[in-house]
Amino acid sequence: MANQKQNLTSELTTGFGERSNQSGGRFYRKDGKVNVVRKGVGFFDRLSWYHTMLELPRWKFWLILLMTYIVVNCLFAFVYFGIGVEHLDGIEKGKPLYNYIQAFFFSAQTFTTVGYGHVSPSGLTTSAVATFEAFLGVLTLALASGLFYGRFSMPRSFLKFSDKALIAPYKDGTALMFRMAPYKNNHLMDAEVKMTIGLRQEDKNRFYTLNVEFSKINSLVLNWTVVHPITEESPLYGMNLEDIKQSRAEILVYIKAFDEGFANTVVARSSYAAEDIVEGARFLPMYGPAPAGNYTILDLGRLNAYEKVQLPVSVRQA
Repeated sequence: MANQKQNLTSELTTGFGERSNQSGGRFYRKDGKVNVVRKGVGFFDRLSWYHTMLELPRWKFWLILLMTYIVVNCLFAFVYFGIGVEHLDGIEKGKPLYNYIQAFFFSAQTFTTVGYGHVSPSGLTTSAVATFEAFLGVLTLALASGLFYGRFSMPRSFLKFSDKALIAPYKDGTALMFRMAPYKNNHLMDAEVKMTIGLRQEDKNRFYTLNVEFSKINSLVLNWTVVHPITEESPLYGMNLEDIKQSRAEILVYIKAFDEGFANTVVARSSYAAEDIVEGARFLPMYGPAPAGNYTILDLGRLNAYEKVQLPVSVRQA
């Protein structure tokens, strides 16, 4: 096995360093994001707010917008309250809490430029603050609209990957396989996949290409099980699951396809560390005909469904 590994050509274009003692953990997180934390510059210098807002989960995005809206109006309400609500025509002065709440609602109307008309500023100071707030509201609305459009129109692959990669029986031997499936009603064409394995060998990171059964398919409408046959040309040849774990192996997956709706190329990444690999298992079918037989049902809930199986005797003895 050692001689076979020496005959393999290591990749040098993965973007990760060669020395294993200079890298920690997995190369990619399970969601496909790079497992790198940047230091040496200020927090705001290394953070792109635009990219962060585009990539946030939907609930966090909405929460940030809502909290920003509330906080800004609370601050301006304090300003109006400090100036005095008597400078807001249409508000009957009452208890402090009532005055502050009325100032908050006036701020919300000014910030969004709704302006119902029953409350208006009087005096130079109050009018100047309201003018500045209206200007800030227009800018904020434009910024929020840009973020909404960016999130709505950004090309995405909308692919789900199986949680586990399996070492399963394949023809007369075994193969490493994982699967993916589109979960939206988008149509991906000319889908291409590339698999690379990273191994920590002799204090170095070694990356090898994993040849797959089919590296490209014309249309990705159902699930796609990507198969890497473990033959004598494979970096995994002669290795069992314990050897893979000791090598701290990680399977890097890159997907590229053309989305008809976006009319653009979309990409996706994922990775499978040694603990994500199951030996002696095979995936269960996840699509089949409808009861009436007039269309096909793709059950995404079965993306991770597999069953344990026996590997060929010759392979287990090796």
